[in-house]
Amino acid sequence: MTHTRSNRSSTAVRGLIACLVLAGIAWYLLPRGAALSAQSNKEAQHRNLTSFGLVGDGVTDNTTAIQNAIDAGIGNLHFHKGTYRITRPLVIDLDNVGFTSMHSNGVATIVMDGPGPAIRIVGTHFKSAGPEGFEDRVWQKQRMPLIDGIGITATHDEADGIEAVGTMQLTISRVHIRHCRHGIRLVQNNRNVIISDCHIYENSGIGIYYDNVNLHQSNITGSHISYNGGGGIVSKAGNVRNIHITGCDIESNMSPDQPPTANVLIDCREGSHGTAEVAITGCTIQHNHTAPGSANVRIIGRSNPTARQSLVREGNVTISGNVFSDVFVNVHLQDCRGVVMTGNTFWMGFQHNLLIEDSSNIVIGENNLDRNPRYDYGDTTQANNSIIIRDSEDCTINGLHISNVYRDPAAVTIQRCRRMNINNCTILDCDNVGLLLEDLSDSRVAGCLIRDDRPNSQSVPVRIIGGRGNLIDESLMPR
Repeated sequence: MTHTRSNRSSTAVRGLIACLVLAGIAWYLLPRGAALSAQSNKEAQHRNLTSFGLVGDGVTDNTTAIQNAIDAGIGNLHFHKGTYRITRPLVIDLDNVGFTSMHSNGVATIVMDGPGPAIRIVGTHFKSAGPEGFEDRVWQKQRMPLIDGIGITATHDEADGIEAVGTMQLTISRVHIRHCRHGIRLVQNNRNVIISDCHIYENSGIGIYYDNVNLHQSNITGSHISYNGGGGIVSKAGNVRNIHITGCDIESNMSPDQPPTANVLIDCREGSHGTAEVAITGCTIQHNHTAPGSANVRIIGRSNPTARQSLVREGNVTISGNVFSDVFVNVHLQDCRGVVMTGNTFWMGFQHNLLIEDSSNIVIGENNLDRNPRYDYGDTTQANNSIIIRDSEDCTINGLHISNVYRDPAAVTIQRCRRMNINNCTILDCDNVGLLLEDLSDSRVAGCLIRDDRPNSQSVPVRIIGGRGNLIDESLMPR
């Protein structure tokens, strides 16, 4: 009898415990589940831009509908598959609407059918990136506006893709921009910009445009930037520091119908501080020699000089591990200081593989400047491939490998330069003169291999014209 009561008592206790546990779980889950469901519904409503009247048929004017969604401050603007025509810029005023992202996972296209940028992002940060210079509202409302996975195109001649002003940590990724004027335009002041995994293709103007902007810290990575008529990546005037261009394919960003430009053009003239601290690494940069004056990388220094700055040249640039080909000049440096070039491959420089003018403290290491027979067809045979360094000083050239320079007076011309250190270069099978030293002073040339073993060759290894105070290896003296 006692044993039976004990069993019944144990069963009752276990039942009570089970009920309490289930009640506790229900008490915990039901309100939380309701809150999560409400939050999910709210986010779903926010993501569904059709509630604002969007129609992705490529015909309906969606300008007001999208702008209303932006101004509502929902933040997360997710575009469903479709083509969304607009006629005025979509303005993301971060200080008013707060954190904002626009994305579509690659299935939506915005068509700009009017002048101006399809998307204009506006912030209030007009200071440096130093932590002490930030207003609270930048971190509370504006940091890292994100444009991701959207296509942008245009039907208007003066339409741009994306424009940014006053932003902090602007991030543009997986964006396709085509048939606009400028692809991405950075104006006035921006800080800490990232552009990655984008396709900026066949625009009439510039692919990525640093337009007289005050901008420090910007990364451009893993992108295709091609067939933009006014230049690929272009920085003009302004106050720009820290441009990092890495792992990109940058091709044919020039047009015979536009002024000479470059796949990467840094033009410091007319700016207050110019552009410096640039790294161009691990890219393929090439085409198109049919555009007069074309270059793969062109850096023009000397922002507006003051009396104090009259001898200052822009620079601090690293150019390494790139593939250059098929333009008038592969790399052109003018008025630069502090540039390092190493580990690059050059060919099909129709005028020059390398042109350096009015520059100093240039270090050129081991680069291959070749004429590979696999590309020796059609008009590619008209590429000269020479090197000219003129009116420059305090440079080191070591370990260049140069072959098959045709037609030009010399494979390598050093003209009106001083304090040049030229060592361990290989110059093979070139027309006329291997190494031409004209009015060179206070310099050293040693340890180079200069030969032309082609049948019936009339070229000479070295020619010296004028100059003074030079130390030249006896083995290099002309016979």
